Amino acid sequence: MAQSEREKMAAGAWYNCVDPELDAFRLAAANAIFEHNTLLPAARGDIAPMLRELLGSVGEGCRIEAPFHCAYGFNIHLGAGVFLNAGCTILDTAPVRIGAGTMLGPNVQIYCPEHHKDPVLRRAGLEIGRPIIIGRNVWIGGGAILLGGIEIDDDAIVGAGSVVTKSVPAGATVVGNPAQPLAR
Repeated sequence: MAQSEREKMAAGAWYNCVDPELDAFRLAAANAIFEHNTLLPAARGDIAPMLRELLGSVGEGCRIEAPFHCAYGFNIHLGAGVFLNAGCTILDTAPVRIGAGTMLGPNVQIYCPEHHKDPVLRRAGLEIGRPIIIGRNVWIGGGAILLGGIEIDDDAIVGAGSVVTKSVPAGATVVGNPAQPLAR
């Protein structure tokens, strides 16, 4: 039996992102994001109701500032006390796990999808999702970009504006484009 495009995406295989089922999931995410980004702060609370329901899991005490954007939402898992500052974007075509106590600065961008390198297949909508795992008590500085397939281990720091293309060990501080360990 042939797999659906969503099943291929969930399996970490190449899939076609131009698909009615995936379109419906993106529309549900867009509606939840719209509610989150337009509610008055007192009505929204830490996370608007539709967005909280959409996310894969949300630990106690999490807060997402508006504006916020995600592709699907159901692949995002937040540990307790996670804070996402204004302007964060998470393209969650694969699981994104953010550990307890982690803080993301404004305009942090998390990109799981990788489009096909063959231009014909890219035009046809072929992409693959690569997971991103962020440990506990991590600080991601404003404007940082995290590319798919990386892990940032506990207590690490990513400097503002850095582009993270490789995994970051526990307790390390990385800066720059591409992000490199900061000399001590």
